[in-house]
Amino acid sequence: MENIKVGISIGDINGIGPEVIIKALSHQNLLKNITPIVYGSSKVISYYKNILNSDISYSNCSDVERAQEEKVNIINCWQDTVHINPGLQEENGGKYAYIALDKAVKDLVESKIDALVTAPINKKTMKMANFPYPGHTEYVTERAGAESSLMLMVSESMRLGLVTAHMPLAEVAASITPELVEEKLIALYHTCRNDFGITKPTIAVLGLNPHAGDEGLLGDEEDKVINPVLIKLKKSGHLVYGPFAADGFFGSGKYKKFDAILSMYHDQGLVGFKALSFGQGINYTAGLNVIRTSPDHGTGYEIAGKSEANESSFVNALKLAVDIARYRKEFQELEANSLHKQKQQKRTEEEENK
Repeated sequence: MENIKVGISIGDINGIGPEVIIKALSHQNLLKNITPIVYGSSKVISYYKNILNSDISYSNCSDVERAQEEKVNIINCWQDTVHINPGLQEENGGKYAYIALDKAVKDLVESKIDALVTAPINKKTMKMANFPYPGHTEYVTERAGAESSLMLMVSESMRLGLVTAHMPLAEVAASITPELVEEKLIALYHTCRNDFGITKPTIAVLGLNPHAGDEGLLGDEEDKVINPVLIKLKKSGHLVYGPFAADGFFGSGKYKKFDAILSMYHDQGLVGFKALSFGQGINYTAGLNVIRTSPDHGTGYEIAGKSEANESSFVNALKLAVDIARYRKEFQELEANSLHKQKQQKRTEEEENK
């Protein structure tokens, strides 16, 4: 199989993104059979390389076609002389993160790279730089030409999708409709099958209200919105269960019994997820024809430039991106071979019937 070309957007240059990129790509086993391409600036990487006293080597390339296999490649996305201020939340951090992300996503949607791993950005600095999206997820979704996607958090112990993601809590209840819950459940079902190879996934669904509504005493969204969707999907053969009260679901370890979980809103799911896997988890934008992952942490301004950032989550994000890209390629090849055999069988039958 050909090397997997993995793009890496540099993220906020004043955050821990460049540091975790350098540390992750220093793992030599990661470079086997992949071609990492960092979208950013060799000057920024060199600056943090010196702070880290790293011996990582890299080559500059003008475009993806010139990237060298099993080596670290850098595409310089700007020529400006940039002042790097580790730990500062300022417009420059958003400006250059946006420039790098734009170039990386362009290559991703044009299939010049097989997958993209995004280093952390900061919502405030991105807004300063006129980035008109709540985050990476929404930006990549629109650029990929999709109407929606599924924010999926992945760790060794769970896969957790969100019905609603980056929105104020005050808007959540009104946003959760039967149509949206069904859409996200179907997306979660398909990504379990198509990206993780789980033939018949079991999916747990969390309720919206405390105690999952407590039989209507604490809210009726479970009865009026969520349950009808579960009944409908069960009738069509999907293994969906719930709605479960979120606190007991995570606290009792019940999450271990399911292939995937669907949470109604951001903090409901991510509090449990990060408590159980912080520093190891991955954010995957599922439901698209492109592959994008990221670590489960932010810009970490408080430790930026101090050589304290842990690269584990970024390493896992790289590995997952590669695994999904390989799985999709293998799946496409199997489908193509199956279709070819069907056509051959049909021709044989037609010739025999002459």
